[in-house]
Amino acid sequence: MTQATPKRIDLNADMGESFGPWVMGQDSALLEVITSANVACGFHAGDPAVMAATMAEAGARGVGIGAHPGFDDLQGFGRRRMHLPDKTLRHMIQYQIGAAQAMARASGTQLRHVKLHGALSNMTSEDQAMAEACYGAVAEIAPELIIMVLAATAQQRAVEGLGCLWAGEIFADRAYNADATLVDRSLPGAVIHDADHAAKRIVAMAEAGAILPETGDPIPAPIDTICLHGDGDTALQIARKTRSALEQAGFALQCFDGRRGAF
Repeated sequence: MTQATPKRIDLNADMGESFGPWVMGQDSALLEVITSANVACGFHAGDPAVMAATMAEAGARGVGIGAHPGFDDLQGFGRRRMHLPDKTLRHMIQYQIGAAQAMARASGTQLRHVKLHGALSNMTSEDQAMAEACYGAVAEIAPELIIMVLAATAQQRAVEGLGCLWAGEIFADRAYNADATLVDRSLPGAVIHDADHAAKRIVAMAEAGAILPETGDPIPAPIDTICLHGDGDTALQIARKTRSALEQAGFALQCFDGRRGAF
């Protein structure tokens, strides 16, 4: 009797967000749990030394490395919305990708994906033209990179249309609206802190192949990777419980390959 091939899924986390002597997150502990790391590029968080050290540690652990570009907003941690001309936006993305590629080489590793951060990600999940500007900027300078998108949003429609390599992402610790966008952080219940609840809902979504919003019907989605945050009181507990629950449900944890075209 042949054994069924395990379902594959990736776990990612945003990291490299410390700055000089200011430490943020639990990067080393998270690197024991995840399979892909999104490293801040110095605009919303991070600095060259932090980027290089984070990438070197991720590479040593066999974790896939990605650039995590955001708005130029250190004080607001990239969570304040900004409205920029397309040309400025594109150059902002390309500048950060270039920095990430350089620091990856300097640390003996290689960049394999890109994921937008914070307000930039939220805005592009709502605005397809803005997403196309950002992802088109990536494709101009590094078409080999896999673009991680918020599944079933304008980000996904943008990469499908552009023909980029891409992977669909859902969040373990964030609540969803009925249109597959994330509930605004300022609203009650937007961020999930209960590790058991987070793990249970992620397994349910991964098995269903759909986002399960707080209200409304399930939303079919390409679930290639799951985001686990590292900057909250229960974040590491959520990460560990989510990984354990997925493995118990028969999922094999490994980096995504990327897909191309429509889902």
